[in-house]
Amino acid sequence: MINQRFLLIEVLGTLGLIHLKIMGFGIDMAKAKEIHKTNIRNVRESKLAALDVDFQRALEVGSATTSIVAKKQALRDAPAAAGITTATTTEELKAQWDTSILGDSPYS
Repeated sequence: MINQRFLLIEVLGTLGLIHLKIMGFGIDMAKAKEIHKTNIRNVRESKLAALDVDFQRALEVGSATTSIVAKKQALRDAPAAAGITTATTTEELKAQWDTSILGDSPYS
């Protein structure tokens, strides 16, 4: 009786895999893109706050703020990157994490 249960589980598992391959189920790229954008927004929040402090300090001492403003704009633009929209696989989407402005990728 026990052997039959294991056999039944094995057959059902195999049928599930076959069903998965035939039906074409996979990653919902639209949802993956939204999750990716949310990850970017979560990371940039603290970075924008730190840049706000840098901006205030620069104003207090009369330093140039151009580079700070450019960094803040790059963070604001990050979720709208064209590569995110055109990504067709999860690998392409993961590659759209700009480590130069966002830091280490959460996908590695």
